Amino acid sequence: MSERLAGKCIIVIGAGTGIGAATVKRLASEGARVCVADINSDAAKAVADGVVAGGGDAFAVPVDITDEASIGAAIEQAVGKLGKLDGAHVNAADLRVIFQDSDALDVDMAVFDRTIDVNLRGHLRCTRAVLPHLLANGGGAIVYTTSSAGDAAEPTRPSYAASKSGLNALMRHVASRWGREGITSNCVAPGFVMTPEMIAGGQVPEDFIKQCLTGVYSTRLGKVEDIAAMVALLLSEDGRWINGQVMHVNGGALMP
Repeated sequence: MSERLAGKCIIVIGAGTGIGAATVKRLASEGARVCVADINSDAAKAVADGVVAGGGDAFAVPVDITDEASIGAAIEQAVGKLGKLDGAHVNAADLRVIFQDSDALDVDMAVFDRTIDVNLRGHLRCTRAVLPHLLANGGGAIVYTTSSAGDAAEPTRPSYAASKSGLNALMRHVASRWGREGITSNCVAPGFVMTPEMIAGGQVPEDFIKQCLTGVYSTRLGKVEDIAAMVALLLSEDGRWINGQVMHVNGGALMP
């Protein structure tokens, strides 16, 4: 693995499992010092401990992106230990409510409000906490995890789609407002990704996997490492002229 992130100090918010955990490992493998932030403190610590055991540099902090004070404390801890902040990957989501997100006529407004609170307001809170440190450092990169739901029509999940469309707009706002001050802001939109947790738990029926494969122009479904690779690019110097973009990493399932 290259050392293109050597000396970079990065926080990954929502890093205890799945894409976030894979991103932490990828960033550390490329030489970054990484703060592993998650609402599940034990999961975050396990990821950080695994990186350290492999010779990397990582540590864990707790964070709840629905709580501005929690986010502020996490960022202060991260900067206090890292000494600076070069980038952030904001990856947190509450996927428990997504299965209650029906349609515009029937969706419970509590489901809508919770989805917006985490997926949009939470990401704005993180942005407000991270940006001053990036600007003080002379610039840096923010990468958000969005979804193709923000661009593609669906008969269900209106709350989720609205939150991701809003997140894409937030990303473009940050890119246009602070781009000339050295800030890059981009989104990564994963396709259907088989996380290690899904594989280990046998949660996805073989028939469903075959069905999903018919919707991609690829030989396989996604892996968390596919998304982590794109995030690493956007956080590196190789990605410094990519700004204000939604990067779809989906095996060709959506070609906007």
